Amino acid sequence: VGYRLFTRQQIRHASKHAPSDPLLSHRKDGVPMIVYFTTPTCAPCKFQQTPTLNKLQTELGNHKLQVIRVDATEDPEAADRWGVFSVPTTFVVDHQGTPRHVHNGVVSAELLKSQIEAISA
Repeated sequence: VGYRLFTRQQIRHASKHAPSDPLLSHRKDGVPMIVYFTTPTCAPCKFQQTPTLNKLQTELGNHKLQVIRVDATEDPEAADRWGVFSVPTTFVVDHQGTPRHVHNGVVSAELLKSQIEAISA
């Protein structure tokens, strides 16, 4: 219950900033996206989440998914705007630029794909 409340708050926080956020300035119209916060020293990011996202991007293609990777050490202001406290943190953003889901920690390609398909329907 606590985790769900936390992630809802994260979504609300990110949603306030998303419409004007510079991270989304190159958003492709009509294409859902993943905003992925990572750091160079994050082992789960490097060995689990990044390969998962690469696989998903290859499987779905650029016309069905856009992935934006953010190094939280290089852009701490972005991490603050999105309410990121740990890495990996992965947001699923709909085709209108609204954050719909957030995952703190490693998340499977299957779950991300199902969330992307649900917001694309």
